[in-house]
Amino acid sequence: MNKIILITGSTDGIGKLTAMKLAGNGHTVYVHGRNKAKLEAVISEIKEASNNQNVKGFLADFSDLDAVSKMAEQVKNEVPAIDVMINNAGVYNSKTPKNKDGLDIRFVVNYLAPYVLTHALLPKLKKAVAPRIINLSSAAQATVDEDVIRGKQQVSDNAAYAQSKLALTMWSFHLAQAEPNIVVIAVNPGSLLNTKMVQEAFGEYWSPTKKGVDILYDLALLNTYSNDSGKYFDNDKGNPKGVFGPAHADASDEGKITTMLDLTENILERIQTSK
Repeated sequence: MNKIILITGSTDGIGKLTAMKLAGNGHTVYVHGRNKAKLEAVISEIKEASNNQNVKGFLADFSDLDAVSKMAEQVKNEVPAIDVMINNAGVYNSKTPKNKDGLDIRFVVNYLAPYVLTHALLPKLKKAVAPRIINLSSAAQATVDEDVIRGKQQVSDNAAYAQSKLALTMWSFHLAQAEPNIVVIAVNPGSLLNTKMVQEAFGEYWSPTKKGVDILYDLALLNTYSNDSGKYFDNDKGNPKGVFGPAHADASDEGKITTMLDLTENILERIQTSK
């Protein structure tokens, strides 16, 4: 059965290759990128490689939450329903560590942008028969510091990245409970995969990109995972494929999740009222 699938951050790395694999299997794929020329080139490349013309794209810089909201409106106007949403877009290091709102770029791109986009598109997901949301977490997870998420304190790239990925995981677990008819899975696709982001950050890699692509494809489509909402899949564990396992302890702490979500809404409201 043909699925309608939206993948953010899909002009590079495992996002692009996952889009390629899904399109190659006949699914309707919406890719996303922040560079218009690159986005158009990738759409053409996927169409040609997959022999599938049902590949389209959306343009938005995820460090700009206004752009994310505009993209959400465009998706709502152009896409009838969403079967699978893969929140893949992410950033580790950047020449500009803060965005125009004074927030850490990792928190914005890795957590706040998917939070804003997903909540705006929930009505489209609910139109699907068996919708899924796959959120790309990481083995790197660290307790969220209020001053860091508010942009009041700057920390190392690694610390900011790890905190943003835990925030995404905590929200994933909450969303799974709040939306029982949507399968929500957080996944560490594999540490130090051979992607542009990893090469730029570390200059080396541990595993091939295919490892991450294969698990994203499986989590998005296989019936095997239809009853695994609210779980964390660790692709660093298990052999030959990963297994579900525990995330950071904070991800299961209801009090900390509530505090973080209240803080998230407070930050988004402040940004909105400052316009």
